[in-house]
Amino acid sequence: MWLAGIALMTALCSIGAFSEKQRDADRNPKVVQQDEFTVVGIAVRTSNAEQMTPARPIGKQWERLIGEGLLAAIPNKADGKIVAVYSEYANDKDGQYTYLLGARVRKAENLPAGMVAKNVPAGRYAVFTSEHGPVQKVIVDLWRRVWATPKNELGGDRNYRADFEVYDERARNPADAVVDLFVGIR
Repeated sequence: MWLAGIALMTALCSIGAFSEKQRDADRNPKVVQQDEFTVVGIAVRTSNAEQMTPARPIGKQWERLIGEGLLAAIPNKADGKIVAVYSEYANDKDGQYTYLLGARVRKAENLPAGMVAKNVPAGRYAVFTSEHGPVQKVIVDLWRRVWATPKNELGGDRNYRADFEVYDERARNPADAVVDLFVGIR
């Protein structure tokens, strides 16, 4: 009887180890080839350092998008997802970049006042998927994972042309969201 108990414990430990290894494998990015697409929304020039100040430009963009109903004003939306694009990097993660928050569109026509269109270039992207959690936390955790991932695990050097986050149905509850982050690589 005790042999059966040991066998059961060994099996459970093996499953636990497998689950942990599977979770680690799931956390590693997968590399995809992404077609070009266009996003329309509101943009701001910022930096990671500025995000740590009370100015919080990205947080203010989210407040505007939701509070002012701007998402509903975007014409020709391709789907119901919110997309955040990081582009026009001054140099690397420590410099300024443009943050565009909006939606993917079929065509960029008849843009509402104050909105801009940005083409996200085709190319190779390393895709990171967050854990479940509060959206602000999962995004910070995703970017920390990107910065900590060696380029051999990332799939290549970052190209700093464009990166983007996708907020789909898994992010509808901001207290328990899952987000995908696409990081442009060479």
